[in-house]
Amino acid sequence: MLKPRLIPVLLLKNGILVRSKTFSLHQHTGDPLGQVERYTSWKADELIYLDINRDDIHDFRQTMSVIGTTSSRRNMPATMTNDIIAIIRSISEKCRIPLTVGGKIRTIEDIRIRLANGADKVSINTQALLDPLFIEEGARAFGNQCIVVCVDVKRHENGAYEVYRRFGKEPTGLSAAAWCTEAERRGAGEILLQSIDRDGMGEGYDLALIREVSQSVAIPVIALGGVGRFEHFVEGLRAGASAVAAANIFHFSEQSIIKAKRSMRNAGIDMRL
Repeated sequence: MLKPRLIPVLLLKNGILVRSKTFSLHQHTGDPLGQVERYTSWKADELIYLDINRDDIHDFRQTMSVIGTTSSRRNMPATMTNDIIAIIRSISEKCRIPLTVGGKIRTIEDIRIRLANGADKVSINTQALLDPLFIEEGARAFGNQCIVVCVDVKRHENGAYEVYRRFGKEPTGLSAAAWCTEAERRGAGEILLQSIDRDGMGEGYDLALIREVSQSVAIPVIALGGVGRFEHFVEGLRAGASAVAAANIFHFSEQSIIKAKRSMRNAGIDMRL
């Protein structure tokens, strides 16, 4: 049986790393290259980088704050470039663990170029919703193990879970369990399950959402959204996730991944140290 995985998620906006809250408030936390070295040395099991830019502009030399804006064009310096592939290549050169990259993947060629520049997997979201055949095409071309379908979910007052697209702004009318089941049928190798409501709140995963989805699919489910304490990782795994992921909790504490894994081992979770 595979051991549970602990996966830091790093959010790229304007070529810098940001922390997020409910998909809308973004605060600068550092450069993408420095963090990959830290997380690799701290024994993360994998890394996920998600490009959350609303456009195609990046320059990791910039360290401007983007607090409180959902538009990456706000106060955009003229020096910025659009070479996200160069960022991926630079990250992959320093990364010694499996690397997943996501954001603005719209074509098979987009997948191909990311894998060719060092990614081990890709995370696809809106394009898969717009054209579910895209999942099949990606799995056929590169293997199921390369295709992670990212599913952004909001919980309605009646308890129903609905999938959203385009940075969590557009409802799709699809239930979380139904869409994840279809993604699996079409060839997804993993589900990255994000709770929009819990993002950045530090109140823990949406455990009911994890249970509902993990009981609906046979492929691994990576839980994301809401971690504020190491205990939340344990709760996510016990709810059915195969891997637990987080962003904000890892940013401001040295050895944070090692500490989290020790805490999980102490709770009886067989983590790889």
